[in-house]
Amino acid sequence: MIKEEDIVVCKVKSIEGATVFLEIEGFEKSINGSMMMSEVAAGRIRNLREYVFPNKKIICKVLRIASDGHPELSLRRVTGKEREETEKRTKKEKTFEALLKSNVKDYLEIIKKIKEKYALWEFVDESYQNHSLLEKYMNKEDAKKVFKLVSEKENKEKEVKKNIILKTNSESGLEDIKEILSNSKLKISYLGSSKFTISTTGKDFKEANLKLNSALEEMEKMAKDKKATLEIKEK
Repeated sequence: MIKEEDIVVCKVKSIEGATVFLEIEGFEKSINGSMMMSEVAAGRIRNLREYVFPNKKIICKVLRIASDGHPELSLRRVTGKEREETEKRTKKEKTFEALLKSNVKDYLEIIKKIKEKYALWEFVDESYQNHSLLEKYMNKEDAKKVFKLVSEKENKEKEVKKNIILKTNSESGLEDIKEILSNSKLKISYLGSSKFTISTTGKDFKEANLKLNSALEEMEKMAKDKKATLEIKEK
């Protein structure tokens, strides 16, 4: 059941006057909601299509549920962290649906039954901890196969990346840059024009980000010591 403060994935159905009409996805039955133009973005909107247009998928927050059960939504009140977490959950659900489609008969009926009780991403998380849960929705052989595939996906190390621009005017510039980039914990790819992609992996995104940020701090210190400039760009 949808409730206030929920973060949901929506598809824009239409825009009429100062109201955006939305279809909320991820539920067994279609749920329609609406959003006032003032909740699209803070301040004056110069180009509405930067934010919403028919069939675009957006992530919104449920502000309130009207007396008739109609959800009122907001795009601008969704934080970056909430958006990122929702995108990860959506990706997890799509991966699970594709996995079922490739390995289990009547997968649509199975997904429908799961959604009667769970959000799909919650079911994936719970079934990873308790594989017998899968047997409630499919035969034992299929459940075993699906659990193995889900486990492989969950246990796969997560990769994070960032772009950097590294420059120096020193006579020993090439050697300085090589030394700054010599951190063995990172995978480094040269993009050209002093630009590099750096990446690392971890058991989850939190661990991977900690490793990457720690390595970047060391690189920034070394760049400062060598009078080089290092600019970090989010990938």
